[in-house]
Amino acid sequence: MPPLDVSLLCYDLPSRPRPEMGRILVTGATGYIGGRLVPELLARGYRVRVMVRAPAEEYCNRWPGAEIVVADALKADGLREALQGIHAAYYLIHSLLLGQEEFESKEIQAAGNFRTAAEKEGVAHIIYLGALGDIRVPLSPHLRSRMHVAEELGRGRVATTVLRAAIIIGSGSASYEIIEHLVRNLPVFFVPRWAQTRCQPIAVRDVIKYLVGVLETPEACGRSFDIGGRDVLTYRQMLGIFADLLGKKRLFLPCPFCHIGLFSYLASLVTPVPAAITRCLMEGITSEVVCQSQDIRHLLPFQPLGYREALVRALSREEQDRVHTRWSDAYPPAHELAMKLHEIPKPVRYTSSYTLPTEKDAPSLFRSVCRIGGKEGWFYSNWLWRLRGMIDRILLGVGSSRGRRSSSSLRAGDVIDFWRVEDLRPDAMLLLRAEMKLPGMAWLQFNVDRKEGGQGPPTHNSALGTANQLSVNAYYQPSGLLGKLYWYACLPFHSLIFHNLIKQIEKRA
Repeated sequence: MPPLDVSLLCYDLPSRPRPEMGRILVTGATGYIGGRLVPELLARGYRVRVMVRAPAEEYCNRWPGAEIVVADALKADGLREALQGIHAAYYLIHSLLLGQEEFESKEIQAAGNFRTAAEKEGVAHIIYLGALGDIRVPLSPHLRSRMHVAEELGRGRVATTVLRAAIIIGSGSASYEIIEHLVRNLPVFFVPRWAQTRCQPIAVRDVIKYLVGVLETPEACGRSFDIGGRDVLTYRQMLGIFADLLGKKRLFLPCPFCHIGLFSYLASLVTPVPAAITRCLMEGITSEVVCQSQDIRHLLPFQPLGYREALVRALSREEQDRVHTRWSDAYPPAHELAMKLHEIPKPVRYTSSYTLPTEKDAPSLFRSVCRIGGKEGWFYSNWLWRLRGMIDRILLGVGSSRGRRSSSSLRAGDVIDFWRVEDLRPDAMLLLRAEMKLPGMAWLQFNVDRKEGGQGPPTHNSALGTANQLSVNAYYQPSGLLGKLYWYACLPFHSLIFHNLIKQIEKRA
């Protein structure tokens, strides 16, 4: 094998790549952890099959060399085909965001389907990333469900390796972004007693190294391991260390009020992470999550990062605009199954279109289009976009503070505030699908069209007798009377916002 790229997370992993073992399946590859695991496995020479719930051309571009298969763990029919010819399978599926009433039962159902199909197809090894938690004390629904999934996967004949981790710290992780934005935005913290609970956070790079390492270490097969970073800290200490790292003075005051639901909701209003995720993560704070065993250190003897070093690396990734995956890749749940614009059975009910002729070249225009949202804002009437996002967040939607994975690049599936990139054609078209709470479905499409016979000073295009036309099209498919009323209530703002938006895009090109 050629030497491994030192930019990869596993370049110094003490285990040896074993691509001869056979094909590897990765489920949950479109999520935060799976999206970072696949490139590491490919770089180490493995034949990788990626299981997704809906086909998309973007996956082939994102993981060249990987085989893409469509299947859903909640539907047993397609699982056997996905697992056919597989030696080892990573189970990184999590139904956390289905809601407290159903996510536990759905997780058990999905794990049972997967285990049964793996047995029938002769899979040798399942690797599952679960959660730390002391089973001797009451656990949150989130932690309890992770434990039950591990038990369900281990019931069968397939050797199952379980890695149990506490909160994961890395650029783009939900836990990291919650802590970061709390520290940046709140000068005073009212600290309830559960903020003194101990936790052993782990850097995302160490999680990936352990996931790859147990695949390559035969002694790890069929065993369970606790994995954590170097430091055991209270949540109060974790906030204080981050504040110190950012050079911010923060006041911590004791608080006798301990209602986690209210705390998680308020935290969601000042962080990019919606209340659904914040609540599930914060409910686990009441349980101590510290490694009870260090057995994994003997099999894979590398030194994991400490909490402060993990933060520094995450901040560095953000500053370099090199965040490869983000929690929003998997939120809202099943977003990849949402109806696409081209799947609407009849012409979209309502449309608004605005165009602007321009002599600027297509690549420059498209680069300008692709910088909308996030920290850059929407170039015009930002307060209106923020107001809409604030209303959505109050209603427990995604809100506009979700931002972007990268400020300079986009790929299909990325989020832009309360939109998601549904389709992207370089230098020609960007299609966004709304993910805010709406009485209907909405899309926003930007086009750069070349038109013959353009006028104006000579440019790269006009020298050839052509000009470009920049346009934005709003599409809306209402749901019932409320959906129609919503469209007409917003219609007066469209001309103001969209006409000036494309003028600003053109100006900044």
